[in-house]
Amino acid sequence: MCGRFTQMMSWRELVGLYRLTDKFLIRNTEARYNVAPTQTVPFVRLDDEGNQVVDDGRWWLVPHWAKEMPKAAMFNARIETVDSSPAFRDAFKVRRCLIPADGFYEWTKNEEDGGKDPWLIQMPGGAPYAFAGLWAHNSKLDVTSCTIITAPSIAPISQIHDRMPIILDPEVFDGWLNPNTPAENLKGILGHHLDGQMQMHRVSRDINSSRFTERPAPIVNSL
Repeated sequence: MCGRFTQMMSWRELVGLYRLTDKFLIRNTEARYNVAPTQTVPFVRLDDEGNQVVDDGRWWLVPHWAKEMPKAAMFNARIETVDSSPAFRDAFKVRRCLIPADGFYEWTKNEEDGGKDPWLIQMPGGAPYAFAGLWAHNSKLDVTSCTIITAPSIAPISQIHDRMPIILDPEVFDGWLNPNTPAENLKGILGHHLDGQMQMHRVSRDINSSRFTERPAPIVNSL
């Protein structure tokens, strides 16, 4: 799963992966070290003319047909059922997006005290990347929202968790965003990910609280 992530880098650094005009490159954003579900996050999608644009959405998908805010956890969509689940299948067909990030957290149980130890997972050098996501707009509730797609984890992430967010290879961004990409090709596109390149290290338990918004201190105990 992916329940917290980071946007530590400047907005310009984060969006260097995308084909955005200057209109979308200039944002006065502060570093975010502990982005949590239901918070507003930026995501990249295609507009009606096929241009990459940035929207802001609630990180907790609200399907276009929902009559009230979902109570079930909607911040992740499982690759196994994303094309068949009523909550996600419409967005999977035509409303796919990329969610900029430069780190995410997973937790392991500490055998000594039973507490949860957080691990920060990043690309080498802390390079920015993009989660494969879905987005929706619900006109009845006047909310735009998004979710992150997850898959069974591979090494090295599998050392600490059995699920992973899908971090797409930039080479498949265009195919993923294009609403005309055949549905039968989409899961194949999701197989082009960078998760095997990730590195991780422990950070302080301060980050366990979603109210903690500072950079977490590193713990010398890396995998």
